[in-house]
Order: sequence, then C-alpha cells, then structure tokens
Amino acid sequence: MYARAGFALLILAALIVPIASARRAVPQQSGPTQDQNTAKEDAKPNSGQPPKEATADIKPVASDEGQLATVKDARIPAYAKVNVAPMDAGFENYIIAGFRSKKVPLMVVMDRSKADYEISGVSESEKAGWAKMLFLGSQQSNEQASIKIVDLKTGAVIFGYSVHKVNSVRGRQSAGEACAKHIKQIVID
Repeated sequence: MYARAGFALLILAALIVPIASARRAVPQQSGPTQDQNTAKEDAKPNSGQPPKEATADIKPVASDEGQLATVKDARIPAYAKVNVAPMDAGFENYIIAGFRSKKVPLMVVMDRSKADYEISGVSESEKAGWAKMLFLGSQQSNEQASIKIVDLKTGAVIFGYSVHKVNSVRGRQSAGEACAKHIKQIVID
C-alpha cells in the first residue's frame, strides 16, 4: 500500500513541476494605461531632428552558441585595458578565465578608472532537475549569458553577445569561454 502511495506521489510531482515551470515562463501583461502612455510617447515628434536609424551600424551575426552584434567595423586594440564588472553569481570570473583559455590579448584591470573598455552583463544557470536526472540520467545544466562592451571614453556600446547553452557539460565555464571566443574576434592583433 505504501509503495503505491509513493509511486502516485512521484507521478503527481512529475506532472506539477512542468506546470509550475510554464507559469514562470509566461510574461506578465501590462495594463491599458501603460500601453496608452507608450503609444503617446511613440507618436511624439522628436523636436525637429531627423529620426536616427539605430540598426544601420549594427551587424548581426548568427553563431552556433548564440547571437552576436557588433557596431560596424568596431575593433579593440590588442592589450587594451579592460575592466570586467561584477556579474550574477561571479560570472565575471568565468569570462576572465575564458580570456586565458582562448588566448584573448587583453589586459584585465580591476580599477574601472584605469580601463579603456568595460565588460558587463548578466548570466543565468538552470541546474538539472530531479526528473531530468532520474529519467534522462543527465546532470548537465542550461546556461544563458549576455554581455556588452562599452568604450569608457565615448560611452558607446561597441559589442554585444548572448549565449544559450543547453545541456552544458562544464556549466558556466562553457558560457564564459564562448563569450571570450567572440570577444577575441574583434581584437586587433
């Protein structure tokens, strides 16, 4: 009798977990007043200035790991001083380690005032749930990260990259190395 009750609880939990996950993924809807305010702001002319086309200088590039966007012909000189801002769960350490493993020729400095560029971003790690470990035998996590590089002298965002790794064997390390690999592509050697 107890074995049946335990089995029934296991099946019930397997049904509840996906439903709870789906509820977190549903975006919250905005109220009607917020939509009206947004529409009013979009309809306003911007004081006689011609509209700027923001996407004209952005060059999107597809990758196996994520999305990459750079300002047209943006380059960072080799051995430029870069500050890596603190990120969620210490992800900045994985980016710095990725620089070393991918041999990115940049100097990482801790003092932002001495840096020419700053790397900032966010990361999220989703550990394997019990159902994935039990039924699939996989303990691999899902990793997501987005970074941007800002020229501190001009304030311009010169590089952006987002990575999404499903079933990542090495977790955040893989995401950090992917970011470093794509940063290396814009460094002038």
